Amino acid sequence: RPPGRLKDRKDKDKDKEKAQLKVRECPRGPSQPPPDPALMEMLRRFDLSWEYGPCSGITRLQRWERAQELGLSPPGPIRDALLEHRDTPDVTYRWVRAGL
Repeated sequence: RPPGRLKDRKDKDKDKEKAQLKVRECPRGPSQPPPDPALMEMLRRFDLSWEYGPCSGITRLQRWERAQELGLSPPGPIRDALLEHRDTPDVTYRWVRAGL
């Protein structure tokens, strides 16, 4: 197509097909089962405990380690869970949701 000419419908359809093809070619990692609700509740309570300092911009494990270095005695089971599920983003990171 010459410069300055707008894409016509045919060009747009080709672009959509290429985009869909790329999505299909993406390798998918193994799906992980959702984390245990009791674990997520324990992590939520840790997130909401201001005694361990702010949690924005760092992982939960980084926050736990910072609290430990500051002598704030964060709960050991939190660290254990974070290390056990370190490849699970829902566990590693605090997800900000409306109402939190």
